[in-house]
Amino acid sequence: MFSAQVIGALSVNPEKWFDKTIRNMTDSKYFTTTKKGEIFELKTELNSEKKEKKKEAVKKVIASMTVGKDVSALFPDVVNCMQTDNVELKKLVYLYLMNYAKSQPDLAIMAVNTFVKDCEDPNPLIRALAVRTMGCIRVEKITEYLCDPLRKCMKDEDPYVRKTAAVCVAKLHDMNPALVKDQGFVELLNDLLSDANPMVVANAVAALTEINEQKTVIEVNSQMVNKLLTALNECTEWGQVFILDALAGYTPRDDREAQNICERISPRLAHANAAVVLSTVKVLMKLIDIMPADSEFITQLTKKLAPPMVTLLSAEPEIQYVALRNINLIVQKRPDILKQEMKVFFVKYNDPIYVKMEKLDIMIRLAQQSNISQVLSELKEYATEVDVDFVRKSVRAIGRCAIKVEASSERCVQTLLELIQTKVNYVVQEAVVVIKDIFRKYPNRYESIISALCENLDTLDEPEARASMIWIIGEYAERIDNADELLESFVEGFHDENTQVQLQLLTAVVKLFLKRPGVAQALVQRVLSLATQDSDNPDLRDRGFIYWRLLSADPAAAKNVVLTEKPLISEETDLLEPSLLEQLVCHIGTLASVYHKPPSAFIDPAKAPLRQINPTTTNTNGANLLDTSSSSRNGTSSAPTVIPSQDQVIADLLSLDLNAPATTAAFGGNTMSGTTSSGGLDDLLGLGGDVSVPSVPVQSAHNPFDPLAGLGLGNPAAAQIPSQQQPAAIGGLAEIFGTNALSTNTLNYNYPKELLLDASKAMGMQVEGTFIRKSGRIYMELTITNKAMQAMSNFAVQFNKNSFGLVPAEQPNSLAPLLPNQSQNFTIACDTTGPVQSVFIYSFIQNKK
Repeated sequence: MFSAQVIGALSVNPEKWFDKTIRNMTDSKYFTTTKKGEIFELKTELNSEKKEKKKEAVKKVIASMTVGKDVSALFPDVVNCMQTDNVELKKLVYLYLMNYAKSQPDLAIMAVNTFVKDCEDPNPLIRALAVRTMGCIRVEKITEYLCDPLRKCMKDEDPYVRKTAAVCVAKLHDMNPALVKDQGFVELLNDLLSDANPMVVANAVAALTEINEQKTVIEVNSQMVNKLLTALNECTEWGQVFILDALAGYTPRDDREAQNICERISPRLAHANAAVVLSTVKVLMKLIDIMPADSEFITQLTKKLAPPMVTLLSAEPEIQYVALRNINLIVQKRPDILKQEMKVFFVKYNDPIYVKMEKLDIMIRLAQQSNISQVLSELKEYATEVDVDFVRKSVRAIGRCAIKVEASSERCVQTLLELIQTKVNYVVQEAVVVIKDIFRKYPNRYESIISALCENLDTLDEPEARASMIWIIGEYAERIDNADELLESFVEGFHDENTQVQLQLLTAVVKLFLKRPGVAQALVQRVLSLATQDSDNPDLRDRGFIYWRLLSADPAAAKNVVLTEKPLISEETDLLEPSLLEQLVCHIGTLASVYHKPPSAFIDPAKAPLRQINPTTTNTNGANLLDTSSSSRNGTSSAPTVIPSQDQVIADLLSLDLNAPATTAAFGGNTMSGTTSSGGLDDLLGLGGDVSVPSVPVQSAHNPFDPLAGLGLGNPAAAQIPSQQQPAAIGGLAEIFGTNALSTNTLNYNYPKELLLDASKAMGMQVEGTFIRKSGRIYMELTITNKAMQAMSNFAVQFNKNSFGLVPAEQPNSLAPLLPNQSQNFTIACDTTGPVQSVFIYSFIQNKK
């Protein structure tokens, strides 16, 4: 699951099924290099009547499998070793089966009888091992044999077997959801929530959470909450995490129930595992939002939240970082929780840089009138450190303090001036940038320091710093006697400047002209000419034309536009958008809280492609799907999607949104028809549907209005642009073979490679491939993997007669010999000049060993 707790994983390792067995295999003799005839020797030893010899042979097989050797040829012989009373040997055989069952599904069925038999073994460890292994073997032919043993194990008298069977249900659901529903396993999981053993309850909750991520099959109610809270105190730390995550998705009926849940889970804040602590914080943060804001209970509860989060900052640096990322969210949501804990966020000399940066962010968020003196003293010290990035951020933090706490602005400006006097290049440049922001927050207050800034003009070499200094000169041009000379020094290398600097310089010169027209007329004409005639940047050119037309048409209007009073900048410019913050608070303790992105932004949609297109089946806020809110029951989302997932964007681009009505967009007097869900793929593949292309407006060569005439720039004769007509779509095959002129521009999707030849059917050679199209020509992309024990070379490709007339135009003669367990990718150009016969394309690949 994407919500696996990242913090606890750093401090506590979960249970490993085969750790003990693998640890015993530390003797190097099992990992010797391959000898000629080794497979035959292993085959003989696996069929030996001596148990010890057979056990040693299986260990050698597992060792070979571990280092990447192909030992699938021994599958029948290893399976025969399952009939043993030795638990260690049985574990090894099961490990082998899980690795090779997918490539040998027909042979894997041979082990089904043994699995069923082991599920009724007197030893509960063997029963659990059997059902666990059957769940891990992802072969559809075996799943039908898994149902009866799994049902028995879910009702087993031993709790270890029951908790193992609960997890197996989730694995089975991932392979065949319909089978789980038809066989009633969801109801059996629901029954396990009432189990007397807390670990069985925790595993049942984990399995239901995993299943509900695809489709809500069961909801948490008040009776279930009481069972979960009872089991919470007795199960392991990872069981507690699963239960707390389930509680986070429950909405209490009233304030009294919410307070009861808070009181019963609050002791988990003192847990040693950081994942349990953060999961508890997540539940409490949600319940606090439900209760009245003026409640005395909330005041007491927020006091309990600070100590456990402070304790997390005494752990390892990695845990500190994850804790700080979560604290950053909590401080944005409720800054009062940690307002008295500023000192714990002061940077230590031995903190890693990533911890230092996070602490700086939180210090600024907690800065207020009562602690600003301490914060500024710390920041001034940080600005003398050796780490450049840390120093830059410290200088910027001083500017943020000045903007956030007005009473401290005077002291912050003096601190910045002292740092400028150090003449350290990167410190001076960052100071100039933040002073520009201070000027925007407090206009006409600190202009006396401009002279000190101008003294360092020649040392500024970073675009942001130069642009900030230019803005200051243009904004206060009437107070700087030599403003025209200063700006002219930048104009000398106009075309060598960064775009940001060019745009700022253009605006600053126009401001100077409007404020002091007598000294800047020649300068403004020169800059406007550079921006409009000699620049190929459309943004710069457009701004230059706008200024030129304003100045030539109505100077008074230009003053109103360019010199208008600007709004003050906000105190916090880096706060998360409120709806996104609400969403991330629901994911405290997960990867989403570390990335500060919703799960849909980084979860691979390949696991469930286009799952989130239909909003009626999507939980857009990504919260725990054990949800009892009315919006979930009605199939609608309770929160807006802040950042669309990748699959949503792709679906919108392809017009696959089944709920979106057809739309039309007006353009240049014509209309472009929107496509419906059925037409999107047709248009993409050229399978029909008319697309009207808007005509390009023709510009008249005789324009009676020339807004640039006042400054001597004539309106160039506009060239008439011929409109282009799009050819009609011909069809899918025409797109592939190039008969549609638009195919090279519109058909950019490449199908993923498919398995063309399995290694088990070709003496170890596996082939994957797909067809693509480049520059109007068809190519076949192939990936060959050598899963045999010897090298392969001399590859050749041949197609049979097919309905497209496809034939390879070249052979992969340049391929190097392919060593065992290696892969090579190559591309073959194809022609359509071959004979046409069948409706299928068969490709033959030959190699000489």
